[in-house]
Amino acid sequence: MLQTLFTLSRRQYIALAGAGSVVILALAFGFQHIGGLAPCAMCLWQRWPHAIAIGLSAIGLAFPRAIVAVAGAITMLVNTGLGIYHTGVERDWWEGPQSCTGGGGDLGSMSVEDLLNPEVGTGIVLCDEVAWEMFGLSMASYNALACLGLAVIWIMAAQRR
Repeated sequence: MLQTLFTLSRRQYIALAGAGSVVILALAFGFQHIGGLAPCAMCLWQRWPHAIAIGLSAIGLAFPRAIVAVAGAITMLVNTGLGIYHTGVERDWWEGPQSCTGGGGDLGSMSVEDLLNPEVGTGIVLCDEVAWEMFGLSMASYNALACLGLAVIWIMAAQRR
């Protein structure tokens, strides 16, 4: 099995990496729409690189060039960084953006009008609170690990002839 993994073509690696991003996005939407876990702003940021990677995999399947695979690897490495940054914000290792960490404010001090205002209400799901975790890792942590693995697959695609 492992030997087979190392003998894939560039097109197959690109398809595998794209499928990985499809699965991760499907899980994210499943947690949101089936599990009822609304995403915070940083969670939404982490979805965009997967969407880009899916688009790159579609391009790469039609035109399996190394540059497409390199772009996919960069996209997943950026998303790994976003996942690590989000994990650090959740664990209070560093400060997150004021727009999604409550800005030092308290929801209890907000007026009803502010809570119902769509301009203000978008920050209610806070980025510095872990919404779900398993084995001590949050969704942001799992995303970072998965993206690192997908980056390796994209790099393997880039190295194929």
